[in-house]
Amino acid sequence: MAPSQPALLVAQSGGPTPVMNASLAGVVEQASRSGISRVLGARFGIQGVLQGDLIHLEDQPTSIWSAIRHTPSAALGSCRRKLSAEDRRSALEVLIELNVRYFLYIGGNDSADTALALDQTAKQVGYDLKVISIPKTIDNDLPGTDHCPGYGSAARFIAQCTQDAGLDTEAMRLSDPIKLIEVMGRDAGWLVAAATLGKLDEGHAPHLICVPERHLDVDAFLGAIESAYRRFGFVVAVVAETIRDLAGMPLGSANEVLAADAFGHPNLGGAAATLTALIGRELGVKARFDKPGTIQRMSMALASAVDLDEAYAAGCQAVIYALEGQSGCMVGFTRPEGSPYRCEMKPVDLRLVANQQKILPPTFLESGPFSIGAAFQAYALPLIGAPINPYPRLL
Repeated sequence: MAPSQPALLVAQSGGPTPVMNASLAGVVEQASRSGISRVLGARFGIQGVLQGDLIHLEDQPTSIWSAIRHTPSAALGSCRRKLSAEDRRSALEVLIELNVRYFLYIGGNDSADTALALDQTAKQVGYDLKVISIPKTIDNDLPGTDHCPGYGSAARFIAQCTQDAGLDTEAMRLSDPIKLIEVMGRDAGWLVAAATLGKLDEGHAPHLICVPERHLDVDAFLGAIESAYRRFGFVVAVVAETIRDLAGMPLGSANEVLAADAFGHPNLGGAAATLTALIGRELGVKARFDKPGTIQRMSMALASAVDLDEAYAAGCQAVIYALEGQSGCMVGFTRPEGSPYRCEMKPVDLRLVANQQKILPPTFLESGPFSIGAAFQAYALPLIGAPINPYPRLL
């Protein structure tokens, strides 16, 4: 027999971020304020629903949520699992048995696909289930929203690390004059472009930006590296891990594509290593590369205060939407014109989000093949919180 009190169930999915738990805290605290007495958390995303691996979040000490709000990663655990038709039915059976009436899923493009599948399955069988997606991705590539929780913090990390790498490379120019930094982002260059957010002038890092929206002319890239090296004495270039050549082939080691994830996205890598080797061979100059990997999506030390607040607000708003009777939607952000910066929230149809991707618009790419336009700066700077502090130089 299903419990008499309706429950809200929340889960986390996809790559964790510094602010993913802020959304979780927002859900739990807003549910409590709204009088929902049963709040379940699924361990390891939808997999926890399928396996019945659930915990009662309402039993947690109320004081824990202020600390969870500022804790990186995914407190409930995460997963990457695409639902089969059988999975959909099985997951819904679990939710019906538990009398779950509100299902909130924190995640990105693929998580939106999972939420949409559950919403459609519930409607097909006539079960009253409100399904809300809470956006999360450092890739910043979800359609229907101005930006995504997680992006501002990862963008701040990349901007700061690029400035640090610039000073290191400038100081070590006699032995290690060229540095490449390989950045995440699938096929959207939002995070790569963020490397420019601490750049003060043309002599500062980064000198070259290679986003996946533009296929890379390797010869032109080598020419630009050589030109910058002769002009400044050192070079820092930031490249997307998914960068492809003019033929559309990934630049990863020997054009190798590693195993794809559960949603069919290929795991590409090795672009910086390939380009570093090319620089040494073709230009005769020593080059090194850094690859932050998952650290770039997890740094709480460089988290954006704006990002943390908006992630929490998105969790709260998801509960409000569910209680209002909305379903099959994602919490989206809009940005009213004018200054100072502020954002508002709106529901976005999940059919416009699931398995879709928003890339850098042409207005952000107008400045040339290896740079990012000023319009991007105006867009992204408010999202990273406090400005990147400029480093002084000796006179």
